[in-house]
Amino acid sequence: MITNVLVANRGEIARRVFRTCADAGIGTVAVYSDADAGAPHVAEADAAVRLPGNAPAETYLRADALIGAAKRAGADAVHPGYGFLSENAAFARAVTEAGLTWIGPPAEAIAAMGSKIESKRLMADAGVPVLSELDPDAVTEADLPLLVKASAGGGGRGMRVVRALAELAGALEAARSEAGSAFGDPTVFCEPYLATGRHIEVQILADAHGTVWAVGERECSIQRRHQKVVEETPSPLVQRVSGMRERLFDAARAAARAIGYVGAGTVEFLADESGRFFFLEMNTRLQVEHPVTECVTGLDLVALQLAVAGGAALPAEPPAPSGHAIEVRLYAEDPAADWRPQSGPLHRFEVPGVTAELRNPAGPGIRLDSGVRTGSVVSVHYDPMLAKVIAWAPSRDAAARALAGALTRSRIHGLATNRDLLVRVLRHPAFLAGDTDTAFFDRHGLAGLAEPLADKESTAVSVVAAALADAAANRAAATVLGRIPSGWRNVGAAPQVKRYRCGPDEVEVRYRHTRSGVTVAGHEGLRVLEATPERVVLLLGGVRRTFDVARYPGQVWVDSPLGSVPLSPVDRFPDPASQVAAGSLLAPMPGTVVRVAVSLGDKVTEGQPLLWLEAMKMEHRIAAPSDGVVAELAVAAGDQVEVGRVLAVVEELS
Repeated sequence: MITNVLVANRGEIARRVFRTCADAGIGTVAVYSDADAGAPHVAEADAAVRLPGNAPAETYLRADALIGAAKRAGADAVHPGYGFLSENAAFARAVTEAGLTWIGPPAEAIAAMGSKIESKRLMADAGVPVLSELDPDAVTEADLPLLVKASAGGGGRGMRVVRALAELAGALEAARSEAGSAFGDPTVFCEPYLATGRHIEVQILADAHGTVWAVGERECSIQRRHQKVVEETPSPLVQRVSGMRERLFDAARAAARAIGYVGAGTVEFLADESGRFFFLEMNTRLQVEHPVTECVTGLDLVALQLAVAGGAALPAEPPAPSGHAIEVRLYAEDPAADWRPQSGPLHRFEVPGVTAELRNPAGPGIRLDSGVRTGSVVSVHYDPMLAKVIAWAPSRDAAARALAGALTRSRIHGLATNRDLLVRVLRHPAFLAGDTDTAFFDRHGLAGLAEPLADKESTAVSVVAAALADAAANRAAATVLGRIPSGWRNVGAAPQVKRYRCGPDEVEVRYRHTRSGVTVAGHEGLRVLEATPERVVLLLGGVRRTFDVARYPGQVWVDSPLGSVPLSPVDRFPDPASQVAAGSLLAPMPGTVVRVAVSLGDKVTEGQPLLWLEAMKMEHRIAAPSDGVVAELAVAAGDQVEVGRVLAVVEELS
């Protein structure tokens, strides 16, 4: 019997496993890097063991340290979560050899599926449809476009699309580097790239007594950088194509039986609109998107993992699904800036209307699985996912509406996120029609989908609210004549002026306190009904609008039903030392310089890659902003840089 579980992971998946263990009366042990010392999963465990260091290779990828932590804390079982070592056969084998229970499939099954190259051969032998493998040394123009793909791991890392033969060598190098950093295995392979298709996967669960469940399908077609963003069950495509579900389930069960699978896993397929599908890979672990399956079936997949690991037998059939569930992954990233990940303090994190956390809601509602809370710090060392927000409803339309509404009303301050993009996707006519595939962002325009929910007019009014709230805060803090309005004069005088940076733009607000109230330049007809440091109520064209205003060092966030607007106050007297030369390329995030492609004095063209930063387990390209000459090169490969550091300066040619 399992009595004490160490979760060899972090964030929301660690919290998710701890919740099930607590319900079952099972003890829990957390592990944490130095960067995660204050993380919620550490505080929620019964015991926690430090893994010295920050980088995954120093901490969550060290099998010896994880097994040592389990023994020191008295754990008798290890749950790997997802990512890190969750699909590492050597780790699974080491856990069992140490006398601990491995809450996952047999090491042999992990090894069989751990290499995507070998797994495709196994699946072909089992009669499961597969895409052909391409030899990188023998690729021709006829094979293009193709996909370079990491043999180990998942999550979109170690993957590159190649559309021209000249790109192949660079894509192979980048994919190997990223795969080695994320999974400890730089092996990659190539396969035909299908630019459009449906990503359909089947949740399986198997016991050691011969029962294999296919617990419904999930559609995960909307992706960025080959990583899922929106997941749902049931799949609109599978619902539409007669007989497809049965064929999918048969193929998934055949895949599991071919390798003697035991435990929870997922078989992933790429499908076309006719219902044909091809095996992509098998994830020998719990998936990030498992909550949607739990919601519609009422199952607790973690509890079933624990039961199967303890030798329990499954019933003959899984429960029938009910309703529709949609999950979105909320990331600290900027979709409009090539999905640039964000790091730093999360000043506020609130999702309204949540009816269950880390468990199924009692009925239709919103579930939240989060690894952060207000005050958390998003580290540069790990994936920038903040939370998974899930809606379960009787119908797909109802789930999409509920989820979009919860996201719109959320208060997420401190970092840029993909929240507005997720809302736009959930409300998009093509999504509501079930017309989704892996090219969704290309087809419908990422630029438009990444636009803030607040339009230009709403943003302008939100800036006014920020200025009025700031004035109210100044008067509330005043030690002399605090009740007199800011800037009030008996006679006409110059207006009060406040400036904010909103994205790339600088916005100015000019307002004046008069005997008849506040007037704001450029906003004739606007009436101020209330202005406090945290709340401003305005009457606009006869419509009352309420704005919530929150201030933090260097930031102001204005929330309303019109959308959330982040602002940065502009200093009236900026420090000259903070100014940088024209053409300066600043580090967009803390990270490590992994490659430098130019030298001092080189001539470069606009968009030419100069260097690459590694952060959050991904490589990020820093490119020339214009044609010019590299006038300054301040870093070399291996350098650690902080956000805002000058990396290089490109002087334009005169």
